[in-house]
Amino acid sequence: MAQDSEAAGARAERLARFRPASGMVTPRFSGLSSFMRLPVLDPGAAAGAVEIGLIGIPFDGATTNRPGARLGPRALREASTGTRALNHATGVAPYALAACADLGDVPVNPVDAAETARRIEAFYRPLAEAGIVPLTVGGDHFVTYPVLRALGAARPLGLIHIDAHSDTDDAQYDGSRLTHGTPFRRAIEAGVLDPRRCIQIGIRGSMDAADERDWALAQGLRIIAMEEVCARGLPEVAAEARAVVGEGPTYLSFDIDALDPAFAPGTGTPEIGGFTTREALHLLRALRGLDLVGADVVEVAPSLDPAGLTALAGAGIAFEILCLLAERVAARA
Repeated sequence: MAQDSEAAGARAERLARFRPASGMVTPRFSGLSSFMRLPVLDPGAAAGAVEIGLIGIPFDGATTNRPGARLGPRALREASTGTRALNHATGVAPYALAACADLGDVPVNPVDAAETARRIEAFYRPLAEAGIVPLTVGGDHFVTYPVLRALGAARPLGLIHIDAHSDTDDAQYDGSRLTHGTPFRRAIEAGVLDPRRCIQIGIRGSMDAADERDWALAQGLRIIAMEEVCARGLPEVAAEARAVVGEGPTYLSFDIDALDPAFAPGTGTPEIGGFTTREALHLLRALRGLDLVGADVVEVAPSLDPAGLTALAGAGIAFEILCLLAERVAARA
């Protein structure tokens, strides 16, 4: 009983230490920007202290269309200074449930995708071994592949992937196999994703070839195109997503181009006919209680959106996902 009391006291101390600076004490526009105004901590010092680590991967060297997502982490840090401590819709106060910190950026090689993949995996493996749940901000969608290699090394993960594109191409541009159009094919081939526990939501737009979809379906992925989302409605789609991933460990990946360009014009490969920001929030909130072991928000390219709407949307989505992760961390504690 005394040990339980000591553990509870230590956890309460961590929660008090790793939370955002209050906007009621210091203005939100002041100080150095960090994700959600959280303390910044060297990842080497995070083990045993931090439960959720927010991490930037400023890489867009695998982009095949419009570049700029390398600036996404910096833009989301700035945009996220406006988030507060309580989710008004769900009542979740993430910083009261989990010790959170900004763990900085992965030191990428901006001109070498293979080397960057090695660096990302090396950065995330110690975090996974320490039980730290990562919330990643990209960067183009390629960065998800090495993150999955680190988190899924011990066992294949399920996946909820919200995007305009399936990202299951085999190769692009003279055989390049490491691009932002290939991460989930590579992850399935590497055995770090269980395709029977993977679902993709919001897929739409034209394709280069049918193989992208046909290969994914042949592996057992469930693809819910945007047309099916509209026909069935968000509650049904969310219920199916929950059924597909089940109770096992699951990764959540949100590409900002899942949103319609009216809400997120600053992205590399925009597709009309996407989610509104309101719909995205409702979809994410319907995923509460899943065994989420990590998540990301990718493909925000702020230079393509001078008004900053895309970064604002990305920051809001990141906060919603943080609430999901924090609830899960608290349930495990």
